[in-house]
Amino acid sequence: MEKEYFAHETAVIDEGCKIGKGTKIWHFSHIMTGCEIGEGCNLGQNVVVSPGVKLGKNVKVQNNVSIYTGVICEDDVFLGPSMVFTNIINPRSAIVRRDKYVTTIVEKGATIGANATIICGNRIGRYAFVGAGAVVTKDVKPYALVVGNPARQIGWMSEYGHRLNFDENGIAVCPESGEKYKLENGNVSKIC
Repeated sequence: MEKEYFAHETAVIDEGCKIGKGTKIWHFSHIMTGCEIGEGCNLGQNVVVSPGVKLGKNVKVQNNVSIYTGVICEDDVFLGPSMVFTNIINPRSAIVRRDKYVTTIVEKGATIGANATIICGNRIGRYAFVGAGAVVTKDVKPYALVVGNPARQIGWMSEYGHRLNFDENGIAVCPESGEKYKLENGNVSKIC
């Protein structure tokens, strides 16, 4: 049976992975046993996907990203170049803590910028945008734009990837797509 995904000849694909149709895996990447990668994903050069990791459909993983056990990325997530996940709160070289991996969830449509670090156990909300180099130490709300170390929220983003500016009624319109959003009680929701 012919595989339904593309893997560069230098990629290492272990037995027991699930890889969706149309996914592309590029140079020097390692896909480990027990991970699940959805349809239409693109994994750049030097990417590692550890056992138990789940990637939804259309996830884009840029070069030099290691996705460790405990990470779950929903559909349409973007992981920027050299961004970092952790999966242990208190690592020590001399102490084995493989039974203490902490789950990190990146919800649908979220973007994590280049060189950002996501401390394990946090949830990145749907369509959130983590700026390049940010260090996420707590949950990020859906549609939130966070930057800095530690990451702090400085605004809101549309599903289309544009900064939202809310009027006195708490309504914002995405300048490119025309989608409307409502800010209410410190949370954003798409209204059309």
